[in-house]
Amino acid sequence: MDCNSKIHVGTSGWSYKHWTGLYYPKQVKIKEYLSFYAQEFCTAEINNSFYRLPKETTLLNWITMVPDHFKFCPKMSRYLSHMKKLHDATEPVERFCSLFDAIKERLGPVLIQLPAGFHFHPELTEEFYQILETKNDFRFAMEVRHESWLSDESIRLMKRYQICLVFADSDQFPYHEEITTKDIYVRLHGPSQLYASSYDDNYLTDFARKLKRWRSDGHEIWVYFNNDVHGYAIANARRTLELIK
Repeated sequence: MDCNSKIHVGTSGWSYKHWTGLYYPKQVKIKEYLSFYAQEFCTAEINNSFYRLPKETTLLNWITMVPDHFKFCPKMSRYLSHMKKLHDATEPVERFCSLFDAIKERLGPVLIQLPAGFHFHPELTEEFYQILETKNDFRFAMEVRHESWLSDESIRLMKRYQICLVFADSDQFPYHEEITTKDIYVRLHGPSQLYASSYDDNYLTDFARKLKRWRSDGHEIWVYFNNDVHGYAIANARRTLELIK
């Protein structure tokens, strides 16, 4: 396990009860899942911050359970992305970043996942990016789920404000590879059934070559498998790490 690599590979969250007996031995307690996971992987998305912000004491406890080079990518609260839909973003962004400031040295990009039906609005988007720009200790990655966000104007704004476009693979949402920052952020939700299908070895072999090429070009890459059903995410992440080596 090389935690100094510029290719970070893990899963979207780690606390899945249906991984008990499948990945986590039954004798491992839920509060020990992260420590167990961190023996094999060097990064993870923090998924539960999308639904409810954790306490600062929880964050500080998490970093005691992982090696020094382990990195977290927290997911922005759905209050901002799905309820407010990026409107009046100053307070939600401030609250989120103030919380995660306690462990900012242990973070990769903050993931912002937008709703599937949410269209690109240039003025609103630029206003939002300007708010993110004030948080210069953080990097941000946008997972968009409507094709309007892949327009030339949208991509130009991402490049201007250094917002990383997430390459999100699934059978339901638009996929577009265009590098907008030094970071490259990839989420893999399952090739044929959302969250519940596995990537075959041919796909992963080609994917690993692409990751190594991006690394050679000077990028830092964040890869998260979100196909957690049946433990596919673990198996696919493990195989990707093998292929990178």
